[in-house]
Amino acid sequence: MNLIIDVGNTRVKVAVFEKDTIVEVVFFDKTKILSEIKKILKKYKVAIGIMSNVASISNFKMEKLQKLMHIKVVSSLTKVPFKNLYKTPKTLGVDRIALVAGAVSLFKNKNVLVIDAGTCITFDFVNSKKQYLGGAISPGINMRFKSLHSFTANLPFLEKKEINNFIGGNTNESINSGIVNGVLQEIDGVINQYKKKYSDLTVVLTGGDTNFLSKQLKSSIFANQNFLLQGLNEILIFNIDQ
Repeated sequence: MNLIIDVGNTRVKVAVFEKDTIVEVVFFDKTKILSEIKKILKKYKVAIGIMSNVASISNFKMEKLQKLMHIKVVSSLTKVPFKNLYKTPKTLGVDRIALVAGAVSLFKNKNVLVIDAGTCITFDFVNSKKQYLGGAISPGINMRFKSLHSFTANLPFLEKKEINNFIGGNTNESINSGIVNGVLQEIDGVINQYKKKYSDLTVVLTGGDTNFLSKQLKSSIFANQNFLLQGLNEILIFNIDQ
């Protein structure tokens, strides 16, 4: 069994895989990473692990984790199943590397656009030749709500809601429409840009806001909240086979 650890900006997401099949997925706060990993290792016979560490985990905790089991940490030097044509590969987020690995492994010989709607919204494109070309980064939904509240004197901090009418009838509705409708239009617009250049395009939506956005988007997509975990597992398998 493989242990897959995704340390994000807000939480840790861990999965146990039996080859390429997810057995269990758990979420927890970063402060609990050692105790939660110990629980998982007691429950499953895990042979090897891999970690995508976007947020900082202290050297002390990393040393403790490595004593529990061997964990491969993804970096720009990690061998991956695609050709990275990003102009600054050392600055490419390890989460984005994992998403592209998932795309080439699960959608073979396809042009794939992966959209990760989490703390940030990232767009990553890999063509049918397994060449990663790059993409885009913009603020996530919650970040947009926070910024409106933080950088103005009177606008409240709101929770996101589905759009019933894009014309906001009061301040709260206007904020929600501006942000949620803006994100939906942004995502649909970017998808259409790619489709004009790559007519045979597969689109994957993942990240914490997957379920919230997928039912409101006009574009045809594959919604998969565990896509990053699957990508990390594919990287692990790829490196074992080398």
